Amino acid sequence: MDEAQFGVIMNVSKTAVNMKTFLTKSGIHSTLSETEVSPETGVQAMAPFPITVNSNIPSPRPSTSIATATMNGALPSSSSSTSQAPPAAAPSTAQASQRSGNQRQAANGEEELLPLGWEVRFDQYGRKYYVDHNTRSTTWERPQPLPAGWEMRRDNRGRVYYVDHNTRTTTWQRPTAESVRNYQHWQSHQAQAMQQCQQRFLYHTPVQVEDDDPLGPLPEGWEKRVDPNGRVYFVNHKNKTTQWEDPRTQGLEDPLPPGWEIKRTPEGLKYFVDHNTKTTTFADPRQPYAAKGPKGAYGVPVAYERNFKWKLTQFRYLCHCNALPSHIKITVSRQNIFEDSFSQIMRVPPHELRRRLFITFRGEEGLDYGGIAREWFFLLSHEVLNPMYCLFEYAGKNNYSLQINPASSVNPDHLLYFRFIGRFIAMALFHGKFIYSGFTLPFYKRMLGKKLTMKDIESIDPEFYNSLVWIKENNIEECGLELFFSVDFEILGQIQSHELKPGGGEIRVSEENKDEYLRLMTDWRFSRGQEEQTKSFLDGFNEVLPLEWLHYFDERELELMLCGMQEIDIEDWQRNTIYRHYTRNGKQIIWFWQFVREMDNEKRARLLQFVTGTCRVPVGGFAELMGSNGPQRFCIEKVGKETWLPRSHTCFNRLDLPPYKSYEQLVEKLTYAIEETEGFAQE
Repeated sequence: MDEAQFGVIMNVSKTAVNMKTFLTKSGIHSTLSETEVSPETGVQAMAPFPITVNSNIPSPRPSTSIATATMNGALPSSSSSTSQAPPAAAPSTAQASQRSGNQRQAANGEEELLPLGWEVRFDQYGRKYYVDHNTRSTTWERPQPLPAGWEMRRDNRGRVYYVDHNTRTTTWQRPTAESVRNYQHWQSHQAQAMQQCQQRFLYHTPVQVEDDDPLGPLPEGWEKRVDPNGRVYFVNHKNKTTQWEDPRTQGLEDPLPPGWEIKRTPEGLKYFVDHNTKTTTFADPRQPYAAKGPKGAYGVPVAYERNFKWKLTQFRYLCHCNALPSHIKITVSRQNIFEDSFSQIMRVPPHELRRRLFITFRGEEGLDYGGIAREWFFLLSHEVLNPMYCLFEYAGKNNYSLQINPASSVNPDHLLYFRFIGRFIAMALFHGKFIYSGFTLPFYKRMLGKKLTMKDIESIDPEFYNSLVWIKENNIEECGLELFFSVDFEILGQIQSHELKPGGGEIRVSEENKDEYLRLMTDWRFSRGQEEQTKSFLDGFNEVLPLEWLHYFDERELELMLCGMQEIDIEDWQRNTIYRHYTRNGKQIIWFWQFVREMDNEKRARLLQFVTGTCRVPVGGFAELMGSNGPQRFCIEKVGKETWLPRSHTCFNRLDLPPYKSYEQLVEKLTYAIEETEGFAQE
């Protein structure tokens, strides 16, 4: 082992140990001992790494103050608007005494209902804000009482922390009803989600060795099998090994085209050099799946551009060709699955993770034929993506897709953890396994290197999106709206300012430059406080699986690959669908469900993605579909003319279905809308 490798191993070990200290100092969470102690009063109060899942509350989602402060001014009802944050410090007593009698009376009446140590005040513009004398901070949002069973305390250094007597745990962050609800949702669905995860698939490919197989029978001692993800492999019972290559064709590959050469990276990854064009590629030019005819994006034959199964075959071929021999053993305990997995994955060279995985849970030693690996991917993804670690957060109040938490820097080693998660997600794709929960579609687009648009904001922040749309569609100068090329936002209670362009704090938005403002605001919304985390994630991912291999896919197909599909219960779907301006027995509705029944499961999942934004059905079925404002059932509304394409509203799980005149027309229009979602068919 050279000095550099030793340094990496020591750094990873140090990080795993330091995580315990971080849990205490940052207050992500700790478990109370029988003799109650504060987060820093001793080792007894500190949870082992990783934090025990059933003793944690996720941190509240950092508020998007641009939507509540700056963008409120964009609404027609606002007479004035600034992008100011609440006062950094409470106004002086003299200033406070200038409030009107009505304000003072209202404040006094409201203070009686505020939590202990809070006070309501008004700034010089008459705007109401709240002062927390416990932490010496201010906020525009009215504080809510602590949830039942919670108590606020101070440690021996005077710092405020919170005790959850329900679970005997502590945290530095003030709990809210929403954060408690999110955590309970995360935990209550784990068992059901585990069962559901075992039922996910991409394609079922039953394998039968036909008597008339043109390759003839397998050699003696060989057997042809298929894994749970539909991939064919071969078992050699003589030496008890498995391989992807068919032993009947092994070593009989066609020669490379003239001017081509095979090379390998230092990690052993196979690639191909075309000396004719002086280019390289990971795709084998001899691969049996290559098709003749014109090529579309990324060299995909036009005939297969929309064929997900064909693209998936291409991807699996790349993975199989670049899998390394032998296996890598990962041994973890169920109690410390995060810590154990982190230490072992980060200690080995990334290319080693392309070997066959042999997963063992301590105390449960046995053979892993894939089932244990599937469980490991599920359990570990449930841990690393849990919002309680402050690495990821829910996209919205009722949107349980995940995105990077801008406040993740509360953990000094957060970038190393994002690199680890990037490796782990790449392993899931490389080995054909599924993870517990998915990311937002904009996150997948960033993985694919696709440009994000203002429209992408709607699925993760509808209020912010509507504010931007209002600015775009109205004359802001006639409305007297004052906006500048800067924005204030809050992270962990601290107000931060960001200039959208150099000197933006002094540049006013006008009708002439508002398109630039909207473009810069869109870029900021997707990158705010997340640039370093995203880079670390993608770096870790690329170490295991080249991002180039994903260029075949769009963001919805990438979600399918990571989360898998499940058999969609059409009866449950139809039973929990509501209609607007249509009746249950209307001919268009009858045609719609006829088309759904004639689809294969992949097309149904794509239709579900088109309307709801995700291919996954909730654990409780279609009755538990969530919209931007809470439970929201699948809805079909009669909108437009027969010449129009269907449109979707993912925030409301609503499909706008025009009154088509024939079944064939409905099939044609709906199919086209689903396949050509990007740009115009979605809202």
